[in-house]
Amino acid sequence: MIKKVIAAVVLVTLLTVAIVQAMDKKTETPETTNQTTASQDGLAIGAKAPDFELKTLTGEKIKLSNLKGKKVMLNFWATWCPPCKAEMPAMEQFSKQMDKDIVILAVNIDPQLDVQGFVDENKITFPIPLDVDDKVNETYQVLSIPTTYFIDSKGIIQNKYIGGMKLEDMKDYTKKLK
Repeated sequence: MIKKVIAAVVLVTLLTVAIVQAMDKKTETPETTNQTTASQDGLAIGAKAPDFELKTLTGEKIKLSNLKGKKVMLNFWATWCPPCKAEMPAMEQFSKQMDKDIVILAVNIDPQLDVQGFVDENKITFPIPLDVDDKVNETYQVLSIPTTYFIDSKGIIQNKYIGGMKLEDMKDYTKKLK
Protein backbone atom coordinates (compact mmCIF):
# COMPACT_ATOMS: atom_id res chain seq x y z
CA MET A 1 0.00 0.00 0.00
CA ILE A 2 2.78 2.43 0.91
CA LYS A 3 4.51 1.67 -2.39
CA LYS A 4 1.34 2.60 -4.28
CA VAL A 5 1.03 5.90 -2.40
CA ILE A 6 4.69 6.74 -3.06
CA ALA A 7 4.29 5.85 -6.73
CA ALA A 8 1.20 8.07 -6.98
CA VAL A 9 3.04 10.98 -5.31
CA VAL A 10 6.00 10.58 -7.69
CA LEU A 11 3.67 10.45 -10.68
CA VAL A 12 1.79 13.59 -9.61
CA THR A 13 5.12 15.38 -9.02
CA LEU A 14 6.40 14.46 -12.47
CA LEU A 15 3.17 15.61 -14.11
CA THR A 16 3.34 18.91 -12.21
CA VAL A 17 6.93 19.50 -13.35
CA ALA A 18 5.99 18.71 -16.95
CA ILE A 19 3.03 21.12 -16.86
CA VAL A 20 5.13 23.91 -15.32
CA GLN A 21 7.83 23.47 -17.98
CA ALA A 22 5.22 23.51 -20.75
CA MET A 23 3.75 26.72 -19.33
CA ASP A 24 7.22 28.31 -19.19
CA LYS A 25 7.75 27.59 -22.89
CA LYS A 26 4.46 29.29 -23.76
CA THR A 27 5.56 32.46 -21.99
CA GLU A 28 8.83 32.82 -23.90
CA THR A 29 9.30 36.12 -25.66
CA PRO A 30 8.76 36.18 -29.44
CA GLU A 31 12.47 36.93 -29.95
CA THR A 32 13.47 33.74 -28.12
CA THR A 33 10.86 31.72 -29.97
CA ASN A 34 12.00 33.04 -33.36
CA GLN A 35 15.62 32.20 -32.62
CA THR A 36 14.64 28.70 -31.53
CA THR A 37 12.47 28.23 -34.60
CA ALA A 38 15.24 29.40 -36.92
CA SER A 39 17.74 26.96 -35.45
CA GLN A 40 15.28 24.05 -35.37
CA ASP A 41 13.64 24.62 -38.74
CA GLY A 42 16.75 25.38 -40.79
CA LEU A 43 18.23 28.62 -42.02
CA ALA A 44 16.21 31.75 -41.47
CA ILE A 45 14.51 33.70 -44.23
CA GLY A 46 16.53 36.85 -44.82
CA ALA A 47 19.85 35.11 -44.12
CA LYS A 48 22.64 34.94 -46.68
CA ALA A 49 22.58 31.54 -48.35
CA PRO A 50 25.74 29.62 -47.36
CA ASP A 51 28.04 29.00 -50.29
CA PHE A 52 28.89 25.47 -51.40
CA GLU A 53 30.45 23.62 -54.29
CA LEU A 54 29.22 20.21 -55.41
CA LYS A 55 29.73 17.97 -58.41
CA THR A 56 26.71 17.13 -60.51
CA LEU A 57 25.83 13.75 -61.98
CA THR A 58 27.58 14.86 -65.17
CA GLY A 59 30.79 15.66 -63.24
CA GLU A 60 30.37 19.43 -63.59
CA LYS A 61 31.19 21.52 -60.50
CA ILE A 62 28.50 23.94 -59.37
CA LYS A 63 29.29 26.67 -56.87
CA LEU A 64 26.37 28.66 -55.45
CA SER A 65 28.35 31.93 -55.31
CA ASN A 66 28.98 31.65 -59.08
CA LEU A 67 25.20 31.98 -59.59
CA LYS A 68 25.03 35.47 -58.07
CA GLY A 69 22.73 37.58 -60.22
CA LYS A 70 20.46 34.57 -60.81
CA LYS A 71 17.46 33.43 -58.79
CA VAL A 72 18.00 29.96 -57.35
CA MET A 73 15.50 27.29 -56.41
CA LEU A 74 17.62 25.08 -54.13
CA ASN A 75 15.86 21.76 -53.54
CA PHE A 76 17.01 18.93 -51.25
CA TRP A 77 15.70 15.48 -52.14
CA ALA A 78 16.34 11.71 -52.13
CA THR A 79 15.46 8.93 -54.55
CA TRP A 80 13.57 6.93 -51.88
CA CYS A 81 11.37 9.87 -50.77
CA PRO A 82 7.74 9.66 -52.08
CA PRO A 83 7.03 13.44 -51.97
CA CYS A 84 10.38 14.06 -53.72
CA LYS A 85 9.44 11.62 -56.47
CA ALA A 86 6.01 13.22 -56.79
CA GLU A 87 7.37 16.76 -57.27
CA MET A 88 10.06 15.86 -59.83
CA PRO A 89 7.76 15.90 -62.91
CA ALA A 90 6.48 19.36 -61.91
CA MET A 91 10.06 20.54 -61.35
CA GLU A 92 11.05 19.25 -64.79
CA GLN A 93 8.06 21.01 -66.34
CA PHE A 94 8.97 24.21 -64.47
CA SER A 95 12.58 23.98 -65.69
CA LYS A 96 11.32 24.13 -69.28
CA GLN A 97 9.01 27.10 -68.62
CA MET A 98 11.10 29.24 -66.26
CA ASP A 99 12.87 32.48 -67.11
CA LYS A 100 16.55 32.38 -68.05
CA ASP A 101 17.51 34.15 -64.80
CA ILE A 102 16.24 31.22 -62.66
CA VAL A 103 18.35 28.17 -61.83
CA ILE A 104 17.13 24.92 -60.28
CA LEU A 105 19.64 23.04 -58.15
CA ALA A 106 18.15 19.76 -56.95
CA VAL A 107 20.70 18.57 -54.39
CA ASN A 108 20.52 14.81 -53.96
CA ILE A 109 21.27 13.60 -50.42
CA ASP A 110 21.51 9.86 -51.17
CA PRO A 111 24.16 9.66 -53.94
CA GLN A 112 25.10 6.12 -52.91
CA LEU A 113 21.83 4.96 -54.51
CA ASP A 114 21.05 4.89 -58.24
CA VAL A 115 20.50 8.62 -58.77
CA GLN A 116 21.41 8.38 -62.46
CA GLY A 117 18.79 5.68 -62.96
CA PHE A 118 16.19 7.87 -61.24
CA VAL A 119 17.14 10.86 -63.42
CA ASP A 120 17.04 8.79 -66.61
CA GLU A 121 13.71 7.19 -65.72
CA ASN A 122 12.13 10.58 -64.97
CA LYS A 123 13.81 12.38 -67.90
CA ILE A 124 15.21 15.10 -65.63
CA THR A 125 17.27 17.73 -67.45
CA PHE A 126 18.15 20.27 -64.72
CA PRO A 127 21.38 19.96 -62.68
CA ILE A 128 21.53 17.35 -59.92
CA PRO A 129 24.38 18.19 -57.51
CA LEU A 130 25.38 15.27 -55.28
CA ASP A 131 25.89 15.93 -51.56
CA VAL A 132 28.29 13.01 -51.08
CA ASP A 133 29.55 14.08 -47.63
CA ASP A 134 26.15 15.38 -46.42
CA LYS A 135 27.79 18.75 -45.69
CA VAL A 136 25.44 20.98 -47.68
CA ASN A 137 22.42 19.21 -46.21
CA GLU A 138 23.83 19.87 -42.72
CA THR A 139 24.79 23.47 -43.52
CA TYR A 140 21.25 24.21 -44.70
CA GLN A 141 19.88 22.39 -41.63
CA VAL A 142 17.46 20.31 -43.67
CA LEU A 143 15.34 18.24 -41.29
CA SER A 144 12.80 16.80 -43.71
CA ILE A 145 12.76 16.31 -47.43
CA PRO A 146 11.92 17.65 -49.81
CA THR A 147 12.91 21.11 -48.61
CA THR A 148 13.35 23.96 -51.06
CA TYR A 149 15.04 27.29 -50.45
CA PHE A 150 14.30 30.23 -52.75
CA ILE A 151 17.36 32.44 -53.04
CA ASP A 152 17.26 35.88 -54.68
CA SER A 153 19.80 37.28 -57.14
CA LYS A 154 21.81 38.77 -54.25
CA GLY A 155 22.20 35.40 -52.53
CA ILE A 156 19.61 36.01 -49.78
CA ILE A 157 17.13 33.33 -48.73
CA GLN A 158 13.69 34.79 -49.45
CA ASN A 159 11.49 31.77 -48.83
CA LYS A 160 11.49 28.13 -47.82
CA TYR A 161 9.05 25.38 -48.70
CA ILE A 162 8.94 22.08 -46.83
CA GLY A 163 7.21 19.21 -48.61
CA GLY A 164 6.41 18.33 -52.19
CA MET A 165 5.67 21.32 -54.41
CA LYS A 166 3.29 21.68 -57.29
CA LEU A 167 4.12 23.61 -60.46
CA GLU A 168 2.04 26.58 -59.26
CA ASP A 169 4.06 26.74 -56.01
CA MET A 170 7.34 26.89 -57.94
CA LYS A 171 6.02 29.66 -60.16
CA ASP A 172 4.62 31.66 -57.22
CA TYR A 173 7.75 31.45 -55.08
CA THR A 174 10.18 32.27 -57.89
CA LYS A 175 7.98 35.13 -59.05
CA LYS A 176 8.48 36.75 -55.62
CA LEU A 177 12.28 36.69 -55.98
CA LYS A 178 14.14 39.87 -56.90
